[in-house]
Amino acid sequence: MLPQPDPLPDDLPAPADDGAAQHLAGLTLPGLVLQATEGNPVRLDSVTAGRWVLFVYPSTGKPGADIPKGWNEIPGARGCSQEACSFRDGLAALKAAGAEQVVALSTDPTEYQQALVRRLHLPYPMVSDPKRLLGRALDLPTFEANGLTLYKRLTMIVRGDTIEHVFYPIFPPDRHASVVLDWFLSEGAG
Repeated sequence: MLPQPDPLPDDLPAPADDGAAQHLAGLTLPGLVLQATEGNPVRLDSVTAGRWVLFVYPSTGKPGADIPKGWNEIPGARGCSQEACSFRDGLAALKAAGAEQVVALSTDPTEYQQALVRRLHLPYPMVSDPKRLLGRALDLPTFEANGLTLYKRLTMIVRGDTIEHVFYPIFPPDRHASVVLDWFLSEGAG
């Protein structure tokens, strides 16, 4: 049996749709080359020529450290490990439905992401964007917490280098992969 993160608290606040991702569908991913957990850099505009999933998350935090103070009170902040596991557990179904690849991206250092991959047995690359290069190129939504600027949680369905569909806001994160799968099964054909 695969390891599971702790369940999410029942009283997490849901994020509101602030419209900060409405402009993304139809945009082209930039040719950014970012470090991935698998050891090889990933060029975002050439992950695959087919349809793939890029899920962006705030932060899994430092391995072995407690959740930062106030993290549960920030709408949409909590649930990164749970979301990562939902994509792990749903990966075969997503691939069968037409997703050629799943890639995760955050501002976390590669070492944090590698620890998460090892701990939770994640079978897809996690990409580190500590300078928020993708966020600057696409004007991705962010929030401030504990002196850091972090990405708000969102998922993009990409065909080649073009963003086809965006899920935003995402809540609850631990069930998000099933929402993405439903999109592939219904609207994603073709």
